Amino acid sequence: MAAAARDWRLAPSAALLLVCLAGSARGAFHRQLSAKLNPGYSSLPPGGDLLHVRAVGVNDTLHYLFSSQGAPTLLLLHTDSASSDIQVNWTQFLARNTSGGLWVEPESSLQFSSALVFSRLLEYDDVNDTATPTSDLFPPYDLQNFTWSRLNLSGPAPTALLCGGVARGSLCLRLAVFGDEGRGQRWPRLLHSANSSQMEVWLDGVAPRSPRSRFLLELQTVGGAYLPSRVDVHRSIDDEFTPSIFQVSQWVSSAVDGSAVLGFVQWKPVAYRRSDPVLEDATPCRHSEPVPQSGAAAASSSALVRAFFATPHAVGLNVSFGLAGEPFYNGSGFLSWTLLVGVGSPPVDAFSPLVVGIMAVSLGTPMILLLLGGVCVCFRKRDGTNAGQAYEPIN
Repeated sequence: MAAAARDWRLAPSAALLLVCLAGSARGAFHRQLSAKLNPGYSSLPPGGDLLHVRAVGVNDTLHYLFSSQGAPTLLLLHTDSASSDIQVNWTQFLARNTSGGLWVEPESSLQFSSALVFSRLLEYDDVNDTATPTSDLFPPYDLQNFTWSRLNLSGPAPTALLCGGVARGSLCLRLAVFGDEGRGQRWPRLLHSANSSQMEVWLDGVAPRSPRSRFLLELQTVGGAYLPSRVDVHRSIDDEFTPSIFQVSQWVSSAVDGSAVLGFVQWKPVAYRRSDPVLEDATPCRHSEPVPQSGAAAASSSALVRAFFATPHAVGLNVSFGLAGEPFYNGSGFLSWTLLVGVGSPPVDAFSPLVVGIMAVSLGTPMILLLLGGVCVCFRKRDGTNAGQAYEPIN
């Protein structure tokens, strides 16, 4: 690559009508996407890469910044300007000893900011097959200490792949940013909007430290005033796109009065034990309750957090893979999990035409039979009344 600051643009379709307002989480609208790797740096920076993807709407912009400087971090910035951009002071950014190495211009356009940090990978020996990590935790894998590959851009939309070696295997993260509403092609086939990005995480060939190993992934969200404070679980009767999974978990950031969702991390509680899974390869996952974390520790582990947030605040949770009775990691040597990160309200699955048709038949058929039965009874009563009136009384 001749220059690290490679520019990659996706032109919008002239036939597509832009009809959304800024911050709308769903709707028939399009964002123009462009991506730059290590913007403003003339060569490959030491210690890792910085990807910047701009998603420009009618009168707002989403900035996705994905960095492998320290623990892998996705920083999402929402501005109310279609011309806003980010600036990087590479000297400060690489030094990682002070904030102010990355900022938005104009600074007054910033509406929302939140970073998602993939901080640690934990492993435990599930001796009794209870899927309850207690004192059997092995020393954690601290992701800020990994040697990460260079970010690799590919695909028809800005997609970045990052991999790090761990225990003779690899931990990989793949970021995809979207300009339109759609659905993933691979399970769990999450519904995304133009206000969200998708992150896939997988473990491949990691040598387990026991014959009954299970894993957890520690996540931290870092921000200012509006941190994700709760995980909402929404249930549905429709599992057409993610077979056997009838719920979705949403880690949301809300306004002070709780009236509006400002940002979210969304996932379905399922992981897969094969890279090309079938239904039998699905394994449940669970999350812990969000707990306040040290903002200073988050800043020291992530160059993006250190560079952008002057006084970071952090909240963390763990996602554990597998329940009691489920196969251990040793069985397949593979585990994948997918999540969305975005602004505004999370995408919500509507009932599919198939489910609507089934409901219509199952509910409509008894109503029709009941109606026809009532009509038949009415006609029989009327015929009986008329027949009775045809006879003359006998004295």
